[in-house]
Amino acid sequence: MNGVKDYVLKKMGVTLLASAILLTAAACGNAGTGGAKKTYSIAISQYVEHPSLDATRQGFLAALKDAGITEGDNLKVDYNNAQADSPNNLSIAQKIAAKKNELVLAIATPSAIAVAQQVKNSPILFSAVTDPLDAKLITNMDKPGGNITGASDTNPAAITQLMDFIHANFPKVKNLGLVINTGEPNAIVMANTAEKALEKHGMKLVRAPVTNTSEVKQAAQSLVGRVDALYITLDNNVVSGVGSIIQIANENKLPFFSSDRDTVEKGAFATVGFKYYDHGYQVGQMAVDILKNGKKPGDLKVTVPDKLDLILNMKAAASQGITVTDAMKNQVKDKQNNIIQ
Repeated sequence: MNGVKDYVLKKMGVTLLASAILLTAAACGNAGTGGAKKTYSIAISQYVEHPSLDATRQGFLAALKDAGITEGDNLKVDYNNAQADSPNNLSIAQKIAAKKNELVLAIATPSAIAVAQQVKNSPILFSAVTDPLDAKLITNMDKPGGNITGASDTNPAAITQLMDFIHANFPKVKNLGLVINTGEPNAIVMANTAEKALEKHGMKLVRAPVTNTSEVKQAAQSLVGRVDALYITLDNNVVSGVGSIIQIANENKLPFFSSDRDTVEKGAFATVGFKYYDHGYQVGQMAVDILKNGKKPGDLKVTVPDKLDLILNMKAAASQGITVTDAMKNQVKDKQNNIIQ
């Protein structure tokens, strides 16, 4: 009997061992065929730090997180900021090109141009780009082709609506002063659009050129006495130094208009715009389509902001000597969020 018992126990042991081996092999097989968690590597090139571009990046990452792609878990982000330095911007693009990433995000026109020129082995998304056609990033908004697509942060209608608002509500404004970096293509495109809109009302755009952020204050001061109000485009160098323009506008009681919500929150009086966080989120959703759904960038339509609204800052109005009328307030669609107290 003992012999039979020993035989049965040995047989059971062999069976259990074989089962364990099979389970281990199956587990290893699953890991090799998709059982392991998929991880993603994304490189980001951002031209400079300022609220709009930072909000774009935050919205982008939030969209990925909502789709289950989370930094620190299954997402590695190589974030690079050129600090508005052109050689540094090119160096970052070259560094990114030397590595293989599942996706590259370029934030702002200069970064997008450098990345598009250097990166050929990864899908590219651009954001906070004023005119991707003028920047020669693409040749068709509906069917970009190649390895690049993204979202423009400018709807020309927003510029025209803002110029119409100035004309209708500020009859004393005949000359609108613009601090502008003439070396930034997106700024030139927007300035030309504004100029055409103003000409229809018999108004002039007076430009004060700069080459970097350190010249912004002096350029703004040079406009005092020559213009009746101030304006800036989505000009990276100028927006980075916007604090000095706000100061000059307040000291001289000059209404100050901008092209983005973040600058209005900071102290400009008005814009026709949108939230850059939402803009970034939209680009993030395009990234999810590429990373998870296998879409090709060249097949994804370039988007533009479609939720435009007038945005007013009441404290800035008081500082700049502006009487905010009911007619102005009535043009704001979302009064709760876009009339900033």
